[in-house]
Amino acid sequence: MKTKIINGTIITPFRAIRNGTIVLNEGTIEQVSAHDLSVPGAEVIDAGGHYVAPGFIDIHIHGGGGYDFMDGTLEAFLKIAEKHAAYGTTAMVPTTLTSEKEDLLNTLDMYQSASDANTRGARFLGMHLEGPYFALSQRGAQDPRYIRNPDPKEYEEILAHSNNISRWSAAPELPGAIDFGRRLREKGILAAIAHTDALYDEVLEAFENGYSLATHLYSAMSGVTRKNAYRYAGTIESALLLDMDVEIIADGTHLPPPLLKLICKVKGVDRIALITDAMRAAGMPEGDSILGSVKGGVRVLVEDGVAKMPDRSSFAGSVATADRLVRTMVQQADVSLLDAVRMMSLSPARMMGVDQKKGSLVQGKDADIVIFDQDIRVQMTMVEGSVVFQENK
Repeated sequence: MKTKIINGTIITPFRAIRNGTIVLNEGTIEQVSAHDLSVPGAEVIDAGGHYVAPGFIDIHIHGGGGYDFMDGTLEAFLKIAEKHAAYGTTAMVPTTLTSEKEDLLNTLDMYQSASDANTRGARFLGMHLEGPYFALSQRGAQDPRYIRNPDPKEYEEILAHSNNISRWSAAPELPGAIDFGRRLREKGILAAIAHTDALYDEVLEAFENGYSLATHLYSAMSGVTRKNAYRYAGTIESALLLDMDVEIIADGTHLPPPLLKLICKVKGVDRIALITDAMRAAGMPEGDSILGSVKGGVRVLVEDGVAKMPDRSSFAGSVATADRLVRTMVQQADVSLLDAVRMMSLSPARMMGVDQKKGSLVQGKDADIVIFDQDIRVQMTMVEGSVVFQENK
């Protein structure tokens, strides 16, 4: 049976179509039109005058709903996917933390089983390994016990263990990090700069050798540095200057409005992906929580809409959901709704190499759709043509 969505404002990569029609067939978009289309026998979904947008794509997410991917269980993977689907996310890249190698391998093993069983939540686009090859000085909430330099023997073992790694974040100034970036590029894996004290020349060399994305820009990375009276551009300035993609935690807390506006002005919406960086407390009441696995994670405090280390010395991940990111960009960064949606859909899809199938409401692409009201409150989420969340249902 075909499905026909009517009575909504359709957000396409090119314009917003009021009272348009979308026809879905067998999980894909068959037609997008500015006119009412006759589709005999189709199931009709009335958007109720709300916005109809491409599903949100979160390329950096650790957990939600009381679960973390590092729990390494099938239940954790599926519950996180379901929880975030309720906020408009239709695809995500499950993300790890620095950990024991055995815990990492266990999480990678669970990924395939979870992908096969995932029918009610956001689809998985491969794993993101965040660490353990980081600068200790920029560890943030990452557990210092597991931070180390790239080791070819170790990362080759991990790469051989799983074909489901789609991106890997590392500090490019570490010994062996450039060779590591080249190896990831050879494997078709997105290499990203993260938790780093690199200066411009080091970032430039990394960019030339495969590192094409800056992980959570401004967070856990160097800015302008002064040595012997001379100033040097840090990772932040380098990422802004180079033709490098960036991702930002646009929860309104990690980055204040002036920095959100600056990033948009310098990089443009096509080079920006909005990410939640959400940990297990996303979608849960505030209070005590755990960053990482239940077994060996770090105790954190959730208050003021963000996770913090218990001594409040730094943030410890986000509790944001995708709808909040879009809302923040519109309300605080003076970005148009179309541009905010693009940074939450088509831009991340391109970065992950899935923009031929996901990221926009275009004929032939997956029917990943979110319907939300003028306050960007999600009313319905569809993944590959199936409704996985409906408000009040």
